[in-house]
Amino acid sequence: CEKCKQSFKVEDITKDKIIKCPQCGTELKDAYPVNLMFQTKIGIGKARDAFLRPETAQGIFTDFHLLYRFAREKLPFGVVQIGKGYRNEVSPRQGIIRLREFSMAEAEVFFDPKDKTHKYFESVKDKELFLFDNIKEMKLSLEKAVNTKVINNQALAYYMYLTQEFLMTAGVDPKKFRFRKHGDDELAHYATECWDAELFSERFGWIECVGIADRSAYDLNAHIQSSGTDMYALRKFEESKTVEIKKIVPNMGVMGPLFKGKAGKIKTILENMEVKDTKKISVNIDGETIEVPNNCYDIVQKKEKITGEKYVPHVIEPSFGIDRILYCVLEHNYSEGKKKGEEYRVLKFNSIIAPIKVGVLPLISDNKLVKIANEI
Repeated sequence: CEKCKQSFKVEDITKDKIIKCPQCGTELKDAYPVNLMFQTKIGIGKARDAFLRPETAQGIFTDFHLLYRFAREKLPFGVVQIGKGYRNEVSPRQGIIRLREFSMAEAEVFFDPKDKTHKYFESVKDKELFLFDNIKEMKLSLEKAVNTKVINNQALAYYMYLTQEFLMTAGVDPKKFRFRKHGDDELAHYATECWDAELFSERFGWIECVGIADRSAYDLNAHIQSSGTDMYALRKFEESKTVEIKKIVPNMGVMGPLFKGKAGKIKTILENMEVKDTKKISVNIDGETIEVPNNCYDIVQKKEKITGEKYVPHVIEPSFGIDRILYCVLEHNYSEGKKKGEEYRVLKFNSIIAPIKVGVLPLISDNKLVKIANEI
């Protein structure tokens, strides 16, 4: 409860109060938890729990420290991936837009949180985006959308424009397209801002086909806390500085026997930790908060020459639902009509995606015409 901050189990509430479906009036009861991820086991005997991935993004985040080196430690840089995702849909009754196994194409583009400009923004700043803020529809240039804070930064706006161009080129009807902004009550826990590219379907209404989110530093922070891996980037200074800093020096002679297999992770986190409260230090390992006794480390103050400062990068993520886009492209390019009393059913694509570009088809089975058609 937002007002009194108390927590209640849904099953207890449904016992005491009759809750009905707002659509058909059926009484709702027997609440039970639902895991939206598919759980499985790895190995034989003492098998490990595992889950089929609900998105392709996390593989990129767990490899960030390697990808950062591969990109010569320069930001921004991006990584793209296409593959299958799996979600245990509660009610898969809407065909291709509610699949339990589906194709995703995702990009994770890493930025310095102090600089979310984009070097190609100037070349597209006058292009217009079709926007919907849940109240009114707008058609704004990228520059105006960013300057008026309708869209929070250049990077987000730039990838929204690329997405719009991609969908239009693929054959989406511009009259059946919009970017809808997530309201505060629906924003994902990892996002600071998110826009959905929605396509209108005669059958299903407005469908989310692409999500473009500013995920801030949520994912990398979570992986740093859970694994202890150094996933920081370095913001270099123009000139080196000499500063006085407090450093934590772990005592592995004490920590090893005390924390055993977790000692290595704790050591890495402590070495990268900014010292604020020297009386009580705790770390988060695999979702568990562990207090580290003060005999496990020393805090030393020393002068150090530094060439830059560490930070956790932010990420802009365009995430494409390939199956939904394909369905909408098919629907938007299918038409029925009549010509001189004859029914016509037409499916036509932009030439860039059409599997067959040109057909030369003789209207009668005359060998002379067939020969000429084959030559053409």
